[in-house]
Amino acid sequence: MELNFKEIFTATMVLFAVIDIIGNIPIILSLRDKNGHIHSEKAAIVAAVVMIVFLFLGESILSLIGINVNEFAVAGAFILFFIALEMVLGVTLFKEDESSSDLAAIFPLAFPMLAGPGSLTTLLSLRAEYSLANVIAAIIVNIIIVYIVLKTSSRLQRFLGKNGIIVIRKVFGVILLAIAVKLFAENIQELFN
Repeated sequence: MELNFKEIFTATMVLFAVIDIIGNIPIILSLRDKNGHIHSEKAAIVAAVVMIVFLFLGESILSLIGINVNEFAVAGAFILFFIALEMVLGVTLFKEDESSSDLAAIFPLAFPMLAGPGSLTTLLSLRAEYSLANVIAAIIVNIIIVYIVLKTSSRLQRFLGKNGIIVIRKVFGVILLAIAVKLFAENIQELFN
């Protein structure tokens, strides 16, 4: 398997937009306030393991329940579309339970914020388009970025400011919206062929 840097870059940007770690800084800060400390290493490792396991076993699990990758990708395109709408319009469509236990690094941070339905769906879609090695490299790059952002979230918030975070969130929301439309268009055609 040869690494293709264009594929790695594209897959990294897609995952980065879906994970939306910069846009989640306010949520990370509120979790940190509630729990005192978030284990950044644990959150990053758990998210990486969930994503890589799903990358390898996701298709088998889907076929076991009678769903093909194209059907899952179309469903995922809808999820990405709604996540993008949340980012662009500043509305909340998905409600998440709040956790005050010591497991904040795992739930809700590692799952479902980092390795949630959007990123898992995206991984299967990326696997259908790109080589497995390139998708794994994109996961690793994103986990490194996630870890850095988790470790420096307070400083990033001060540096970017509230408006900076809002602008970044909206820009990545538009990118994610375009990705959702592309994902839907490509896979809906495959369903009817």
